[in-house]
Amino acid sequence: MNANSVTYSDAWQNCLSRIKAQTSAEEFAKWFLPIVPLEFDGTKLRLRVPSKNFVEQIENNYIRVLRPLIAESFGNQTRLCYAVPKSDVQTSIPSESDAATSNASFASPQTNIANIRNPFVIPGINRLQIDPQLNKNYTFANFIEGECNRLVRSASMSVAVNPGNMAFNPLYIYGNSGLGKTHVAQAIGNEICQRHPELQVLYVPMNKFQSQYQTAVINKEISDFIHFYQAVDVLILDDIQELSGKSGTQTAFFNIFNHLQMSGKQLVLISDKPPVELKDIEDRLLTRFKWGLSAQIHIPDFQTKIKIIKAKAARLNAEIPEDVIIYLAENISANIREIEGAISSLVANTSFMGKRITISLAKDILKGYISLYQKEITIEHIIEVVCREMNIDRERLDSSERTREVAIARQLAMYLAKQHTKMPLTAIGAAIGGRNHATVLHSCKTISNLMDTDKSFRQQVEAIEKIVAE
Repeated sequence: MNANSVTYSDAWQNCLSRIKAQTSAEEFAKWFLPIVPLEFDGTKLRLRVPSKNFVEQIENNYIRVLRPLIAESFGNQTRLCYAVPKSDVQTSIPSESDAATSNASFASPQTNIANIRNPFVIPGINRLQIDPQLNKNYTFANFIEGECNRLVRSASMSVAVNPGNMAFNPLYIYGNSGLGKTHVAQAIGNEICQRHPELQVLYVPMNKFQSQYQTAVINKEISDFIHFYQAVDVLILDDIQELSGKSGTQTAFFNIFNHLQMSGKQLVLISDKPPVELKDIEDRLLTRFKWGLSAQIHIPDFQTKIKIIKAKAARLNAEIPEDVIIYLAENISANIREIEGAISSLVANTSFMGKRITISLAKDILKGYISLYQKEITIEHIIEVVCREMNIDRERLDSSERTREVAIARQLAMYLAKQHTKMPLTAIGAAIGGRNHATVLHSCKTISNLMDTDKSFRQQVEAIEKIVAE
């Protein structure tokens, strides 16, 4: 074997190694292992393939992955040709010894979807153009941007403007429930439909994808199911974590993902977990989820919640006073759905009851409807308030001084710590002068007795307790 044959054979093996990493084991064994490199003259690479049908499969499904690898290994000017043996009776191409060659076309493969069943069309109804399954109300215009979601919004708009950009393909968006993941995902789809009406866009929740796959299995239409999704230009899959444990669906999605990604089509994946936390999903899929950009939507900060509340109030034509808006932002748990639901409830109650929107009314209505933030009270906070209100230095409180004013302040701090924290008695005593749990118990009993017998003292304790809880 001459040096030239060794060189092009090694280059072809390098191509195969990289193709193997981008395809399933079944695809690699079926469509790439049978290929044999025959010669390379510097501009033309001849490959022996089993049949003319084999050539069509490579051209239709894998040329996009082959093209950059061949260009990198053999040169940008390389022409790819196929040699088909004479034994392929379906063609009139001569045998390998005097094989005619067929120049490979590097044009974008076009999938014929005219006869592929659309799983979104009810059986018995005429086939239609693919419905993108999008909610037109979810747009970038009404998506409230803040520090918590700025990266996600910027990346999503970039995808909408230029779908298929390799840097953001796939775009993997994750975050807790109720933070706007579905909104921004559908906003991507709606924006692409406006900017690129020629593209087929499809939004699908994973539970619907799984249901369609199961129907395809029952009807023995797996091939049609996969080919349909491979014909989409922009695929947006919500709740991707629901792939967990579904091996059959994972295999089908792996083939769909590979085809779309290799074809320069855009994938947007939505999940409540980052890729590294997904369970019971094949490593080959997890690896692909990390190919593009993973971006997290965080819990909204105070300023973002203010914007959300004002935007929701505007949509409901409701005038909410600024102090009530601030109260809501400070107290509503950080979930956008809860924020919007709470405002709807507040506006509805005030409209029906004819009452003015005030903090007091908001507090009454929100109680039991949403989760209000509970300020965590710490021992250090209690000590700080007690020392300030009773005019005692922290050093004196922690000392061994036994004067009445210091002793009462120390006992009150222990009493309030037991009432307002979940710390054990030993921890309370250790934090307040290094006392033991018996001293804490004695202090609590002393303060309780004084409150029962001394009205002015009880009022003083209640006033300090209110400050502690604020």
